[in-house]
This record gives sequence, C-alpha cells and structure tokens, in this order.
Amino acid sequence: MTRDRGRPASAPAVPDAHLVYPSFASYVKERGPVLLRTARSLTSNVNDAEDLLQTALTKTYVAWDRIADHRALDGYVRRALVNTRTSQWRKRKVDEFSCDELPEPESTVLEDPAEQQALRDAMWGAITKLPDRQRAMVVLRYYEDLSEVQTAEILGVSVGTVKSAVSRALGKLREDPELRQGV
Repeated sequence: MTRDRGRPASAPAVPDAHLVYPSFASYVKERGPVLLRTARSLTSNVNDAEDLLQTALTKTYVAWDRIADHRALDGYVRRALVNTRTSQWRKRKVDEFSCDELPEPESTVLEDPAEQQALRDAMWGAITKLPDRQRAMVVLRYYEDLSEVQTAEILGVSVGTVKSAVSRALGKLREDPELRQGV
C-alpha cells in the first residue's frame, strides 16, 4: 500500500460526502450552543449567526481528519468563525455612503401644466413660422434627436448646410415675440 502525505492510496483526497464522523456529530451536539453564542457575538442577528456557525462547522468537518488535537476543537471552530466573518465583511457590498450633501434633490416647485402646454403651443407656433427646410432640420435635430450627419443624409444636403440652417432657425426662434413672453 503506497502512502501519499500520510494517506493510503485508496483513501480519497477529499472527504467523501457519505463519510460520517460520529465524533463530529457528538462534538456539535455538545458544543453547538456555546459556539452559537460565539457566532451570535460576531453578527447582528440570530439567522446570520446560525449561517456563520454552519459555514464554520462545514469547514471543520472537511478538515476533521487533519485536526491533530481534538481537545483544541473549540479554538479551531472559533478561528473558522472569525475568519469566515472577516471574509464576509470584506466581500460585502456597501450600499450606503456618508456624504456632506443629501442625495435627495431639494423640493422643486412643479410648474403649472397649463403653462407648460402654453409654452409647447407657442414653440410649435414659432416652428411653423420657419421656412420648410429650416423647420425640417430643427424637427429632425431636436425633436427626433438625430445627429447633424443623419439629418444631412435624410434631407440630401451637406452637414455644413444643416449646421448653418439650424443656427439661423434657432436665431429666429430666440427672436420670436410669442416665445420671448415666457422668458
């Protein structure tokens, strides 16, 4: 029988899922409440403490045959509890950040919907006064949110033509008396 690091060749490198350690079961039954109190002191609630203890006991179970002195099991499990909890702290996602300013926007006064509609109507009235080509370019650029290149392609003109025509159209809109009343 060949031995590899103290194990017989037939022994599995990882503990078999069906392998049972009666001494582990009796240890958990006897020391479980004490270990749960330790886990509880490391967490904020009982459910997290139970999960933490289960994880630490799983790690202990996997290493059960490698633990030389079973009289020091409490220390081993406590170290597993602390290491596991430390790993959880390091991995946790921080959802809250402290800052000088509150993230909530200051309460803004909502504009009157009737005024907003009147402004939209005035804007469309002013746009309809533009020459057809300028109106088409303004609508494509700002209402359809197309780029200058896309607008030029659709209308079959150069990008420079779109830029200059839109610039002139915006100048006319700025000077429209219907729109200036709202400013």
